Amino acid sequence: MAKKSFDQELYRKISLNGLILFSIFLVTEKKEKCTFERLAKECFALFPKRFSFSGILKWPDSRKLDRPLRSLRKRKLIIGSPKGSFSLTKTGRKIAEEVAKTFRQGKLKL
Repeated sequence: MAKKSFDQELYRKISLNGLILFSIFLVTEKKEKCTFERLAKECFALFPKRFSFSGILKWPDSRKLDRPLRSLRKRKLIIGSPKGSFSLTKTGRKIAEEVAKTFRQGKLKL
């Protein structure tokens, strides 16, 4: 099965927090543990332009997850930590589902 990647024009309009929530949603929907490393991989695979180093676009930049994850946890949209794993709260899941609707209505490249 081919890895899906979203149209940059579509995902650049969505906040970094929204993209992270959506990525956590996808990982957990696959019944996988959403570790920090797994989340960094998912974010970069789906949204490479937003989660790469600015000078080297083919490399993921996990630092782009640090502050947003702390903010999402403070806002009670996620629970977990980089040493363990992450999951969505009820409110976080609602936001992730809204982002998913945006992608369903947009163009998906396979």
